[in-house]
Amino acid sequence: MPIRPTISLTTDFGLQDYYAGALKGALLRACPEAQVVDISHAIRPFNIVQAALVVQNAYALFPEGSIHLIGVHCAYAPDFRFVAAKAEGHYFVVPDNGVLTLMFEGLMETRALPATPSKSGLPVIEAFTLAAGHLGSGQPLSALGTPAGPLVERIHLRPVTTRSRIRGMVVHIDHFDNAQVNIRRETFERVGQGRSFAVFFKRHDPITVLSRYYTDVPIGEPLCLFNSAGFLEIAVNMGRAATLFGLQEEDVVEVVFED
Repeated sequence: MPIRPTISLTTDFGLQDYYAGALKGALLRACPEAQVVDISHAIRPFNIVQAALVVQNAYALFPEGSIHLIGVHCAYAPDFRFVAAKAEGHYFVVPDNGVLTLMFEGLMETRALPATPSKSGLPVIEAFTLAAGHLGSGQPLSALGTPAGPLVERIHLRPVTTRSRIRGMVVHIDHFDNAQVNIRRETFERVGQGRSFAVFFKRHDPITVLSRYYTDVPIGEPLCLFNSAGFLEIAVNMGRAATLFGLQEEDVVEVVFED
């Protein structure tokens, strides 16, 4: 029975042009049995931080062994390269522009894809079809290209913690105008140790209760919860939190625990 790999796509191509469709067509030629799934083609142009967050929020829900292609900020310079990596049971094929180091810390198996002449005018298509065809047929990552060596590093700002405070920032505003904060559940629990808390942002009254669902509060009321990826999120039940509170990316959010 043929292998039917799952391939996800995250790009800054948009949907009004042919780029996303051309990439899908090329992938299906290279890997006819593949199931190609869109995560998003609406990443803001060149915004690798947004791309990293979107994929980070989604990839763990895919089957283990899935191949995740991230086509964001692909600078087509002569020395530009694409890399493939394996992390947490998934494969990632990305431009070497820092997006991978935003997603994962520490050691992972990486390979630099061989440079191939671009027949389509979009080198990302050649790189992705090469890697997807190889990995999708069950061949090992170790046989794809050469060891990547050091990757371009982009260190995402992490929250600052003290005994009673976590100082983070808004890192993403989603389609529903919810504000995602770079504070993970494990950090919140490690610092908080079950203590009462208040979440401060802008000049709004603090939120002092952690919700499990958006509907835990009345319609139009603010709340905070940990989303499916484990990040703190500020939201409004059936409302638009970022607009209502004037929240933007890089705005400070502080969690203060009771002494």
